[in-house]
Amino acid sequence: MIFLRLINLIFFFWVVSFMCNQSINAQNPTTDPSEVSALNSIFRQWDLRAADSWNISGQPCSGVALSQSDSVFDDTSNNPAIRCDCSFNHTTVCHITRLKVVGLDKRGVIPKELLDLPFLTMLDIDKNFFSGHLPAFIGNMSRLEFLSVSHNDFSGPLPKELGNLKELYMLSFGVNNFSGTLPPELGNLVNLKQLVLGSSGLGGEIPSTFANLKNLEHVRAADNTFTGKIPDFIGNSWMKLTSLRFEGNSFEGPIPSNLANLTSLTSLRISDIYNGSSSLGFIRNLKNLTDLFLRNVLLTGILPPYITELQHLKKLDLSFNNLTGTIPSYMFMMGSLRHLFLGDNNLRGPMPSRTREVLMTIDLSYNFLSGDLPSWVATIPQLNLVGNNFTLNSSNIRLLPGLECLQRSFPCSRDAPRYATFSIKCGGPETVSDGIVFEADNRTLGAAKYDVATTQKWGVSNVGLFLGTLKRADMQNSLAQVANTDSPELYKSSRQSPGSLRYYGLGLENGPYTVKLFFAETSFPDRTSQSWKSLARRVFDVYVQGTRQLRNFDISKEAGGVQRAITKQFTANVTGNHLEIHLFWAGKGTRNTPKEGLYGPSISAISVVPNFLPTVGVIPPATPKGKNQTSLIVGITVSSVVLALITIFVIIYKKGEREDEEEEVLLGISPRPNTFSYSELKAATDDFSPVNKLGEGGFGPVYKGTLSDGRVVAVKQLSVASNQGNDQFVAEIATISAVQHRNLVKLYGCCIGGNRRLLVYEYLENKSLDQALFGQNDLHLDWPTRFSICLSTARALAYLHEESRPMIVHRDVKASNILLDAELCPKISDFGLAKLYDDKRTHITTCAAGTIGYLAPEYAMRGHLTEKVDVFSFGVVALEIISGRPNSYHTVENERIYLLEWAWTLHENNQLLSLLDPTLSEFDENEALQVIGVALLCTQASPSTRPPMSRVVGMLGGDFEVNNVTTKPSYLTDWDFKDIPVKGSRYQRKMIDRRPVNITEFREIIRQGR
Repeated sequence: MIFLRLINLIFFFWVVSFMCNQSINAQNPTTDPSEVSALNSIFRQWDLRAADSWNISGQPCSGVALSQSDSVFDDTSNNPAIRCDCSFNHTTVCHITRLKVVGLDKRGVIPKELLDLPFLTMLDIDKNFFSGHLPAFIGNMSRLEFLSVSHNDFSGPLPKELGNLKELYMLSFGVNNFSGTLPPELGNLVNLKQLVLGSSGLGGEIPSTFANLKNLEHVRAADNTFTGKIPDFIGNSWMKLTSLRFEGNSFEGPIPSNLANLTSLTSLRISDIYNGSSSLGFIRNLKNLTDLFLRNVLLTGILPPYITELQHLKKLDLSFNNLTGTIPSYMFMMGSLRHLFLGDNNLRGPMPSRTREVLMTIDLSYNFLSGDLPSWVATIPQLNLVGNNFTLNSSNIRLLPGLECLQRSFPCSRDAPRYATFSIKCGGPETVSDGIVFEADNRTLGAAKYDVATTQKWGVSNVGLFLGTLKRADMQNSLAQVANTDSPELYKSSRQSPGSLRYYGLGLENGPYTVKLFFAETSFPDRTSQSWKSLARRVFDVYVQGTRQLRNFDISKEAGGVQRAITKQFTANVTGNHLEIHLFWAGKGTRNTPKEGLYGPSISAISVVPNFLPTVGVIPPATPKGKNQTSLIVGITVSSVVLALITIFVIIYKKGEREDEEEEVLLGISPRPNTFSYSELKAATDDFSPVNKLGEGGFGPVYKGTLSDGRVVAVKQLSVASNQGNDQFVAEIATISAVQHRNLVKLYGCCIGGNRRLLVYEYLENKSLDQALFGQNDLHLDWPTRFSICLSTARALAYLHEESRPMIVHRDVKASNILLDAELCPKISDFGLAKLYDDKRTHITTCAAGTIGYLAPEYAMRGHLTEKVDVFSFGVVALEIISGRPNSYHTVENERIYLLEWAWTLHENNQLLSLLDPTLSEFDENEALQVIGVALLCTQASPSTRPPMSRVVGMLGGDFEVNNVTTKPSYLTDWDFKDIPVKGSRYQRKMIDRRPVNITEFREIIRQGR
């Protein structure tokens, strides 16, 4: 009996316990198991860990994930984050409705497991480093209302399937590397309110289907390559628009007049329109505007009186247009206007006599304003009046010192030059580098300001307001150690501008000058960090004396990375005793990456030297105060002259003919190269010891050496019997001294004495590319390295052909003339055969010189020289890089002896990937086909069908499609040559180098290789 009662009691407690558990389970719903599995898979792929605040006891839908508060979800400490909806199945099942992974620098691709979160309404993966294509299956996530994939490394076309997401109210895919055009299917997103696609990489015309997006409120589409006219449907359909940003595209004018219908607009920013002028008539009805930027959009006409009706306007920028007439007085009396930019127009007459105190910034630079300055100029914190025709009295000059030097006529020292050189340390203190004193330029300028050096040798003018809410300094200081330079101190600071930055050389003697501009990007992390912050791009234009020398200049791209120095050099002619260097932001590049205000021009230093023998000094002459002082000056001057003559006589007597010879050789080379004594180089190379010998080419032997200052160098010694004579020696010095690029070898100097000719270069640890490729050292070049070598070499040639002035044709581009540094970065060397080439001429006729196997047919046969000769040679080098073999190789079967022939055979049989070096264990198939396709284009028979090197860079970089080649070059199909077998080691071949090519001999050996 007791036993039975015990059993009943146990059963009772079990029933009660079971019922309690059921009750607890009913109160704590669980996450759908399939979604738990999907979320775990996604987090594993993205190397994420769920936050403790919501993944309680392994249950994703718990803790803060159950909160429906946006402030809880958006909290930066709640990241990664999810939100759940547990109203399903009588509140027993939870589904994940939001997923946020923001600013965590996660890598990888978009996983298909996202489809297993079918209730997802928000996906925000902004500010990471996800890559690959945006997958089409996102179009199946039909419940999405919010999708942001901005600030990532996505590429390829934007999938048209995004048009299936008809519930979207927010779509953001800016700051990526997409290509192609906007899919017309996006016009199906009729609920869309916000569209963010700035710096996305897209281009082409905006599809007409976008007229259906009638609920749009915010559109940000700056820094793309959109073309055509700004669509009329915007003014007819996007009636709810409050913010529109169209800066930095390629739109044509005029601006549609029906934008007047967008009466809800508070912010309108359009810039850099080509063709077709516009008027300001459409702004009359836009009375809710707080900021209006119509910069460089070809505005014409006068400043209309109805502009005063825009009573909420705080920022107005109408600069770089063609506005005419006078400045009406009411412009300066608007109630809310704080910042006004009217610079670079054609405004005339006097300035208004009154202004409101609220107006803090006024830019009227580069107009034709005249008359006296009103008294209020002393009360405006930011005022720029340079480039006008004002009458300045002594009180004005005290208030605005230096302005008299920066009027349109640049009157200071006009027709009475005092200087022939100047150097500026932009944005920093005085700095001495390589014996040159770079003068300090460390005064804060602001949104509309100028400054003139106390010596009146140079000046600077800045105009522009950084966009955003944060104030940005116009000087950047960096603790980073800048590479690729012997003068890192020049790059510790820089001057930056959000719009227009001009530097002036004043009181210069007229004549030709060499202008060197020093740049380094120190505001962004390197791309190798694979951080979203490294996606930033700074892009601007550079003008010298009014001529655009650089368009869409990207410092880090040109330098090969951030914290790397790059110098750009130009020749400019001074005719009015002044020089102007203008850095201009045309709306390109990112704006708020990695933080607000990091965009626009940036420069570290400027150096300007004459290309002639100046007749004036660098120190301003003193003003004589009396006869005694005059006598003293005359006495000192005469004594100095006599002493100088005696010193010169002694030097000439001691050095004699050796200096005469050196001067004769170096005469005309500008800038003059550094010279070494023969004893210095003899000591550096241990008396040219065979142990230090690096190799020997057509010029002569090359030795490794260590200078007294510790620099390791390569010393190239001209053989007395060398085919390269004095002309080639001088050509190499002149050419390589005039150019600077990270992929061109750096010349430290030369030595001339008797019959000795030596060149001193930077030492490249990994020697030449042919040694690395053809098994003559232990280097293994993997695929990314080979692709990088191709692209970097192409950039160097593009620089020589299209950015150097004058154009330089190398004439001997080959694998043995491409050297590799410690990081396997390629540098083109050996400029002994280079030709300076006037790009106004169609071609030069000259004796062919170079290396067989790399010579373009028109050059080898007829001496017809253009830059396309280098393009041909590059194509051959590119094939050698990917195949790992020289362009002729006689130890293989007949059909593979000649690399170009073999490549075409494989092309015709759709087997191009068989060309790749068998030692490559991994490679990118698309990149490999790109390189081969480019190489086949570069080696076409006709020069006109070969692409310029800038397009080669674009094709390799993915900016342009690689055109299909269908015609086999005639030199492979029509010519019948007699082969000359070559005996020797694996890659030994007969060399025909550095001498005119006899056509008969050429017919015999052109197919022999290098």
